[in-house]
Amino acid sequence: MHKLFLGIVSVYMFLKKLRIFAKRVSLNLAEFHLLFSSAHRALWLFIISNYVSVLFQLDWQNKLYLSPLTTEFGADITCGEMALASSLLQGAQAEWALLCGNNPYVLTRCAQMLEEQTEIDFIDLNLGCPIDLIYQQGAGSGLLRRENALGTIVRSMAGVLNLPLTLKTRTGVHSDKNVAHMLIPKFKEWGAAAITLHGRSREQRYTRIADWDYINECARLANPVPLFGNGDILSFEDYQRHKEVILISYFPSVIVFFLLSAGVMIGRGALMKPWIFQEIKEGNHYDISSRERFEILKKYANYGLEHWGSDNKGVETTRRFMLEWLSFLHRYIPLGLLERPPQRINERPPPYVGRDDLETLMASPDCQSWVKISASCILPHLIWETIEMILGPVPENFHFLPKHKANSWK
Repeated sequence: MHKLFLGIVSVYMFLKKLRIFAKRVSLNLAEFHLLFSSAHRALWLFIISNYVSVLFQLDWQNKLYLSPLTTEFGADITCGEMALASSLLQGAQAEWALLCGNNPYVLTRCAQMLEEQTEIDFIDLNLGCPIDLIYQQGAGSGLLRRENALGTIVRSMAGVLNLPLTLKTRTGVHSDKNVAHMLIPKFKEWGAAAITLHGRSREQRYTRIADWDYINECARLANPVPLFGNGDILSFEDYQRHKEVILISYFPSVIVFFLLSAGVMIGRGALMKPWIFQEIKEGNHYDISSRERFEILKKYANYGLEHWGSDNKGVETTRRFMLEWLSFLHRYIPLGLLERPPQRINERPPPYVGRDDLETLMASPDCQSWVKISASCILPHLIWETIEMILGPVPENFHFLPKHKANSWK
């Protein structure tokens, strides 16, 4: 089965190269480009329906250089951070990724530009962002209350793209009124190739447990379009429990759609323990030592410096995003210290003393500890008796306040 999967992926990558080649070489190859694009899209849908189990959604606090780390740990697909379509069209310096907007023309033109000028595999439209500014402009989760505009946007984007268009959405805007089950049949009609559903409303943010029963209901309605559930995945047990729920939703059509299955998208869980994808693939827990976690941080810093540059501005930009990541990473409790594994994502971790000084420092909810980790977190009295620097000393009068403001200081 693994060799079959590798063979399918090889064919997929070959078709992708042919599509890009036909697009770039000559307008005379337009018909070949369309042919390769159609085959490429069909194979993408086959792979995502049959072989993709776990996706990783990037966010503003980790940027694109966390993507290679999650891929190394087993994520099947990574999707970039949210980017405003209007900003991309104006040439703003941002990673081209998950699109957000409220204007059908702007979003459609931006999708065309991305398809023409990048080598991405699909375009994802954000219908779930709960941020007030985005919502008030009628974008993100604000589109869930603008059905006519939403329909125009999805139909327009799907109509001009050869690449698959995927949608990321929530249960609804209000806690007491789910709307996803009414929109999902329309998503299929409008041309969505896949759907990701976060099991909370905009109002709930992260204050409630993700509603996987509702995700299950929506997965039935989405069939045969693959639906990926999102929310509260921090262990392979969580994955198996929720994956089974979604697979059951396809059972009534098992004769027709026996190859179609869905998976999960992971966000916060991967920020707390990036190796969660490996645990899911192997069905096992891993007790990652403080030294191993520090090496992950060093690799993250290297990706950041490659991306932003190694001058003062690049170092401090990388540090800022590392500190944002540490606001999640410190919540991880090592397996060897858990009284009742697995750890639950919505349970606030209790204070504990680690098995070494570095592990204790990494568990601290104090921003000052995170700053120390970013500067010189390997303490001199540990066994290797050296101070290893990640990003060096912080500037004078340095202050940090996480965007999530969780256990932060100023």
